[in-house]
Amino acid sequence: MDATGELDEMDLRILDVIQRHPPMSTADLADKVGLSQSPCWRRLTRLREEGYILDQVTRLNAEKLGFHTVVFASVRLSAHGRTNLSEFVEAVCRIPEVMDCYPTMGPFDFLLRIVTRDVESYRQFVFGRLLTMPTVQEVNSTMTMASDKSSTALPIRFR
Repeated sequence: MDATGELDEMDLRILDVIQRHPPMSTADLADKVGLSQSPCWRRLTRLREEGYILDQVTRLNAEKLGFHTVVFASVRLSAHGRTNLSEFVEAVCRIPEVMDCYPTMGPFDFLLRIVTRDVESYRQFVFGRLLTMPTVQEVNSTMTMASDKSSTALPIRFR
């Protein structure tokens, strides 16, 4: 980190490598970014403590596991008070099929990315889970045909 508190090029290199290749030993990471192990470990620890690294996960092949349907659902709530919004977010965060939940501006209040096994599973999800929530007024669904690109890597650029 430089004197202004911003991330320097080495910090960005470390973040870029670990987001593309988790999990990785500190020794392997140090080798990839061109540092010795101790300074690399210190930087990695600091980046975790400062909240730049949220978690490190392994991506699974949804198709091989039988999850063939990805749907983006636009959800409109019937009421927009702070309590209603919070209750909705808390409820969808507990539903495993909901992979992402984004509050939006425009005609809908939230955009959800939902993964299910098939169209029937999605239908059951909408009618059995989403539309039974007291504040949900409307759900519009866009079903995907395939995934041409799916990434968790942020577009980190080096200076």
